[in-house]
Amino acid sequence: MTGMHHMLVHFPEAFWALATLMILIGTLLPGQLAELSRAALLPVLVLSLLGASAAIVSGLLVWPLEANLASPMARNHILMALWSLGLYSMLTVLVWRAGATAFNGRRRWVLVVLALMGGLLFATTGTLGGHLAGATTRFSELLRLTGWEVYTTFYSPGWVVAVMVMIGLACAILGHRHKRPSGTDD
Repeated sequence: MTGMHHMLVHFPEAFWALATLMILIGTLLPGQLAELSRAALLPVLVLSLLGASAAIVSGLLVWPLEANLASPMARNHILMALWSLGLYSMLTVLVWRAGATAFNGRRRWVLVVLALMGGLLFATTGTLGGHLAGATTRFSELLRLTGWEVYTTFYSPGWVVAVMVMIGLACAILGHRHKRPSGTDD
């Protein structure tokens, strides 16, 4: 099952990287490539969620759950994978619900911020998975600079949790301030 998991994790990583690139192109560039990126984003996000679900299920079958939860690195790997899945699920719902207007106005910048955060999350997930498989990366040095020691830190550093709570509160306040009356569909 380990080999199957190693193979399957590359599907969400590739689709999430592609979706992040498509969001950046659709937001920052004019022209036909940007229009194509915006139009094809939703199918890429849906495929990424299917790939991520398969990768997470296969990953949970590699070792017993008790063994995964006893290891800080395996636990963080699972946690980051679930955070990545949650964030890209949110992006998928936002793009699906907004339709053609997903890149209009300030919405585009929400997509960019979420996509960049998702990129960091799945890069961290992959880095931790690489360490579990014995294939270390230099990205772990960047994590170490932020206070995250991949072998001993049990969960995200406290400042990461504080930043995530502040972002969540800011999103809730912005959403409440720009709440549309019911019955309008834009």
